[in-house]
Amino acid sequence: MKSKCSRAGCSEPAEFLIEWRNPKIHAADRVKLWSACESHRSYLIDYLQTRSMYLGVRDFESSDD
Repeated sequence: MKSKCSRAGCSEPAEFLIEWRNPKIHAADRVKLWSACESHRSYLIDYLQTRSMYLGVRDFESSDD
């Protein structure tokens, strides 16, 4: 099953993983992930960049166990 987008109210399948960390509360080696659809990728990245929490983005790779 593919993960859905992390944007509130969106149920589209995730195509990207956005890596982030809040430097005020997370250690430097801690990386958190948001999943994003194509429509919300830029919105979520902008949100994190504004707060200096954005680390990077990569393609979502679904694991079918």
